[in-house]
Amino acid sequence: MKGNYLDELNERQREAVLQINGPLMIIAGAGSGKTKVLTTRIAHLMRNGVDAFNILSLTFTNKAAREMKERVEKILGGSEARNLYIGTFHSVFARLLRAEAHRLGYPNDFTIYDSDDVKSVLKTIINEQNLDDKHYKPNFVYSRISAAKNNLMGPEQYQQDYYVQQEDMRANRPLIGKIYDIYAKRTFKNGAMDFDDLLFKMYTLLKGFPEVLHKYQHKFKYIMIDEYQDTNPVQYEIIKLLGAVHENICVVGDDAQSIYSFRGATIQNILQFEKDYDDAKVVKLEQNYRSTKSILGVANEVIGHNVGQIEKALWTDNGEGDTIKLVRTMTDNEEGKFVADTIAEQKLRNHYENRDFAILYRTNAQSRAFEECLRRKAIPYRIFGGVSFYQRKEIKDFVAYLRVIINTRDEESLKRIINYPVRGIGKTTIEKIIIFSNEHNITMWEVLERAQEFGFKGGTLEAIDNFVTMIKSFQAVLTKQNAYDVALQVGKSTNIVKELFNDKTTEGLARYENVQELLNSVKEFTETPTEDGELLDNKSLGIYLQQITLLTDADQGNDENSDVVKLMTIHAAKGLEFQVVFTVGLEETLFPSGMSINTREELEEERRLFYVAITRAKARLWLTYANSRYRFGNLVQNEPSRFLEEMPEKFIDRSYAGGGSVRNAFGSGSGRVMGTSGSPFDTMKKKTPAPTSPGTARPMPNTPSKVSPHTPTEGFTPDDPATMEVGMRIEHQKFGFGTIQSLEGAPNNRIATVIFPTGGGEKKIMLNYAKLRIVQPSA
Repeated sequence: MKGNYLDELNERQREAVLQINGPLMIIAGAGSGKTKVLTTRIAHLMRNGVDAFNILSLTFTNKAAREMKERVEKILGGSEARNLYIGTFHSVFARLLRAEAHRLGYPNDFTIYDSDDVKSVLKTIINEQNLDDKHYKPNFVYSRISAAKNNLMGPEQYQQDYYVQQEDMRANRPLIGKIYDIYAKRTFKNGAMDFDDLLFKMYTLLKGFPEVLHKYQHKFKYIMIDEYQDTNPVQYEIIKLLGAVHENICVVGDDAQSIYSFRGATIQNILQFEKDYDDAKVVKLEQNYRSTKSILGVANEVIGHNVGQIEKALWTDNGEGDTIKLVRTMTDNEEGKFVADTIAEQKLRNHYENRDFAILYRTNAQSRAFEECLRRKAIPYRIFGGVSFYQRKEIKDFVAYLRVIINTRDEESLKRIINYPVRGIGKTTIEKIIIFSNEHNITMWEVLERAQEFGFKGGTLEAIDNFVTMIKSFQAVLTKQNAYDVALQVGKSTNIVKELFNDKTTEGLARYENVQELLNSVKEFTETPTEDGELLDNKSLGIYLQQITLLTDADQGNDENSDVVKLMTIHAAKGLEFQVVFTVGLEETLFPSGMSINTREELEEERRLFYVAITRAKARLWLTYANSRYRFGNLVQNEPSRFLEEMPEKFIDRSYAGGGSVRNAFGSGSGRVMGTSGSPFDTMKKKTPAPTSPGTARPMPNTPSKVSPHTPTEGFTPDDPATMEVGMRIEHQKFGFGTIQSLEGAPNNRIATVIFPTGGGEKKIMLNYAKLRIVQPSA
């Protein structure tokens, strides 16, 4: 044991660590040392005689699991930590299912289908049923099936559930239940499970086989769950089952960071923990070690507007820090330019590196303007959440070979490689193989092995026999060679590597390099200890394939040491921290999303998402919004996000936004006005404009504090915006009479600068929306 590990904890953290037995809920606020508490608690359990083999710790990313195991090893010394069951829900349950899969009729080397595999199977089924895949979109069907599994609903229950059937009827997709049933049978025949099956089949195993439940209830005497607020119903039920005997369940989470309802997560799991366990102890970690007082002040105030939450207030011993900068720009392109210029300025002024910056947005589509502007300034960046390395075609092709070697029942992989590279097994032949497979209820591989029996002849029969012989030759060396040697032989014998090497186009070269990188990955796997101690000497291909299939979004391409600006959705940023954060696009219907403001529950999740964005920042936070942006091909005028008016004024620098309150910043009634001046809420103290550095958003001029109300002229009728000219005297329904000072923008989307002597001073107005009446033509 290295040093006194308890001395490094604050009072609340120590309280959580020392609570060994019984149900425990740790409410861990953002930046409160959650991982430190979890790992120290595991070490403390082991120090007090709990066997590592009896501890189960479940996380949501492999990165978190790896970090926890490393920290436990550092505290304890030695290698005992390798015996811990620490991993993601999916990886731990995949490991347990491999040992028990035969009970459910699956091979122990079952294939794990990723989302692309699932959609491919569904598309095949939809076509077989003569349904329109534009109507029964595989993505939509997949989401329905996934939701069903996460809610403990198999195909039979799905088709018998009245409310579910009514939903499908209203969506005019009454056959989803039938597709689900065929899909479940097809994947079973293929010896495959999808990601949701790793949870659903684990639950089925525990419920259906009492001896298995008894085995794991007594094996896992202490259970810890990280990010408990992100668990869904099936995860909740599995945890309840496993912990029912000893009830030594420790859940760690933060209801204020529950942002994954679209994945099936339910905040109720954490809100009702004390009802599930009457004797549960609750420890709140409220001291934040990450952010400044200003950032936490804003975060606490914003999240305080939510009704459904566990009361807590983050605090810190860190300094006050800079105020939060609120920035308004005219367009989304100007927003991108402002952010890029500010990053360049901050690097010079405060000596930040690129890796210190993150740009967080609500949707991936927002990245374009920031990418363009960062490129222009030669600032290196990386987008997180793009196409994964393992989703690229050449990688999926190569991996499909490896999957078929392990599991010949895997028809999705088999269809992918049966004629790649081209070997004379054409489309017609493949269709016949599939038909024979379905008619005789056998696998495609069995049809290939009995090709002559099924009537294949000549060159086709020879091509099939050669393919079968090649796959069997690979299988013959599986137990004799490690994963890298097998993969290398596949690359050479199939001519995949040679074919890619001979393609001298830029794309061909990139594909060749990607396959080489895959082989490097396999090589690294064979030379590096695996996560599970008992598998240290097992460098099999099956373990490698499971490892890469179960990578989470947060595990892929997230090299924290690379010196690049990070661009990502706020969902992807959860769990990360940065010196400087730009949270962009804070506009109504964008953030909060227009799809998520119909109920209090939806709106509160959007607010929690904003809270997550705020609390990613350590030192500086910029919040930006644009008056207009292109969405779905149309230029849309925006109102600032309702969340911005919920922030405490004392922590906010509004000088970049023209001063005043942001709510109703574009006016009300007939026109959408670009500017904060004249807003009914514009009574707060205005700040002096910030120094104009490159890219700084230009504050709108301040306006008279008193605005005379205007009654429109009787019979008011707006004139054609195309007829407006500089110098014209016009009437606005709200701001009264004014004179057009200048016009800018495209002819069909002009912006007028107008002086209203009694209506608020200078305004910038979108003519297409303003409804102005010409009083006097220009001189």
